[in-house]
Amino acid sequence: MTTADEKFTARKNKKKRIRTAGQILFLLAVAAFCTNALFTLTPYISYTGQPVKFSGDKGFIALAYFGVERTGTQALIGTDRLREHLQALKKLGYVTISQQDIADYYRSGKELPEKSLFLIFEDGRRDTAIFAQKILEELNFKATMLTYAANFAKQDPKFLTPDELKNLEKTSFWELGTNGYRLAFINVFDRYGNYLGELNPLQHAKVAPYLGRKYNHYLMDYIRDEYGIPKESHTRMKDRIAYDYEALGNIYARSVGYIPGTHILMHSNTGSFGNNAAVSVVNKHWIEALFTMNFNWEGFCFNQRSSSIYDLTRMQPQAYWSANHLLMRIQYDIHQPADFIKGDLDKQNAWETLKGAAELKEETIILTSLPNDKGLLRLKNSNDFADLKLAVRLRGNKLGLQKIYLRTGEKFSRFLAVSIQDNILYITEKTGGSETELCKLNLDQHDGKTVQSVPEDKKAAEMRALEAFLQYAGSAGQAGLYSKRLQAKSLEDVPTVAQGAAAYIPDLSAHEKGDRTLSLSLAGDKISVQVDGQAAVTDLQLSNTAAGSVYLESAWSGYGWSQRNPADDVYDGVFEKLVITETTGRLAEEKILFDSGLQGWDAVKFAVKKYWQALINWFIVNF
Repeated sequence: MTTADEKFTARKNKKKRIRTAGQILFLLAVAAFCTNALFTLTPYISYTGQPVKFSGDKGFIALAYFGVERTGTQALIGTDRLREHLQALKKLGYVTISQQDIADYYRSGKELPEKSLFLIFEDGRRDTAIFAQKILEELNFKATMLTYAANFAKQDPKFLTPDELKNLEKTSFWELGTNGYRLAFINVFDRYGNYLGELNPLQHAKVAPYLGRKYNHYLMDYIRDEYGIPKESHTRMKDRIAYDYEALGNIYARSVGYIPGTHILMHSNTGSFGNNAAVSVVNKHWIEALFTMNFNWEGFCFNQRSSSIYDLTRMQPQAYWSANHLLMRIQYDIHQPADFIKGDLDKQNAWETLKGAAELKEETIILTSLPNDKGLLRLKNSNDFADLKLAVRLRGNKLGLQKIYLRTGEKFSRFLAVSIQDNILYITEKTGGSETELCKLNLDQHDGKTVQSVPEDKKAAEMRALEAFLQYAGSAGQAGLYSKRLQAKSLEDVPTVAQGAAAYIPDLSAHEKGDRTLSLSLAGDKISVQVDGQAAVTDLQLSNTAAGSVYLESAWSGYGWSQRNPADDVYDGVFEKLVITETTGRLAEEKILFDSGLQGWDAVKFAVKKYWQALINWFIVNF
């Protein structure tokens, strides 16, 4: 080997050593992160060991999350959003209280900290424990994990086992509670009044898209037939309900060694302990016999000493709520002002908040409305904006209003407005009188979606119910019967909209996500608008041509369709990557008037952060 070959080999081996060392360091960093994410390293410290404020009886708030998922779903809150919620409460001075604190508050008059939070996670999901644990540790928050006793026997990997629940308790950050024995439904009708009877959770989930509000939880009423007549006697009803509570008690005593003290009655908001007075009496007896406390209401978070320990209320924050959405709801429950999250203060300085609360973070403006009202932002130094191009991604939920005002005069004496409300695009104008509608476009039609007729939707609902009964049939004989009915139903010929039948117009869900890219070009007395890259309106004639300011608005537009959380009347308008460009007619001379996007090093850091989080999440899921 020549000297040159030896030098080349040496350089090559050195590069290998450096690369190997780098890879080892990277894997060690990931391993350290995962270890910290998966193991409890510090104990919970009660508020008694913290410098907290006491200032008379201020009651406490209770929040209950359905569950936690790594990145979040429509129902389960993501870890980043949960951290934002709880960090906002921590910043306001909230400390968590225990079940014993609540018991002592009601039974012996114990004083609680001025800002007391009772934190709950429902349904006993394993992913909740995995992804919420480190957040609780970071913030020194304690929570109660609720479970259904019947899930212990199912060995469903989605739910925590008794041994896992015991280990959670040992971390000191968790206590145990219960949602009851099981989740089951009775007296169920679809939205067309078809009687479905009794459904288990899997059957209910399958037919849920076709249900109305007419259904009930297993413990809330007599089991009834399609005419509303009880199918069971009073004695049979008492025995049926007693069986659930007795089974619950036996399972918890055997599996975890005791019956949890905290219970949530499913469903909530029945007025007492059921939708029927006789049923309520039975539930009340068992709840008071077995549990220390009971949450009987949902929608509001504030509890005070004048209420009963068996008639408590909790708020269920939704997965899509911003931190300010949560703070807005709490503020109006406890009638105390909140210090809202502002986000990037430099970007915040470009706007004037006139109503509601605005958080500017990364590339997004989240404008939270007041309850049953609106949120309103004005872009400073935009008084002379006239001809312009604007692009934005609107990511607020479909049910609600996200509105952009252009060429706005003093006190809204005149304006041009482009908005999406309840999945409909509106272009409106005001030139001195009232607001006039220039354009209205249903965005489902814009997307080219096929419109079903009412008979077609009714047939689909009936087929889905038969599919659910077939899939979970109790015997081969039942399965054969449902199979024949399903086949016959599938062959039924029903009229379409084209054949003259009425169109089925679905109610918007309060939880249905929205995501629309809006771009517009405004020049002189013409405006053109594109939605998701497709022309929605071209060269629409305008009357208002004077220059004026830019405003953003978000607004609650009604409760809409929701099988849960009916009390939420706050809305988050989400304006992402908002870019406003001056139109001069000469492309080279056009300048950006406003850009909410990240630039330069901030954009690089944001991209690296997203990549790193995706990598860590992959390791957590796969190892």
